[in-house]
Amino acid sequence: MSLGPEEVRRIAWLARLEISEADIDGYARNLSDILDFVEQLADVPTDGVEPMAHPLDATQRLRPDEVTETNQRDRFLALAPAAENGLFLVPRVIE
Repeated sequence: MSLGPEEVRRIAWLARLEISEADIDGYARNLSDILDFVEQLADVPTDGVEPMAHPLDATQRLRPDEVTETNQRDRFLALAPAAENGLFLVPRVIE
C-alpha cells in the first residue's frame, strides 16, 4: 500500500502531529513500508499454529493472595469532602 502526501497530512492531523513539508515524503515512504510489511505478515500461513500468551515458554511468578494492608476505609472517608453510608459522594456529571 502506498501513501501519498495528502494521506500523510491527514494522518498527522488526526494524530495532532506537526510535520514539516520537507519531511512529508520521507514519512510517506516509511509509513508505506510499514503497511507493506503488515500485509506480508497477513500472508504468512498460520494454520495449525497455536496462539501463545507469551513468546517465551515462561510462567508468571505469583505471590500469595493475602491481605497485606490494614483497613483504612474510615480514615479515608473522614478526609473526603463528602461521604454518606460509607461511600464517597461526587458531583453529578450526567443530567
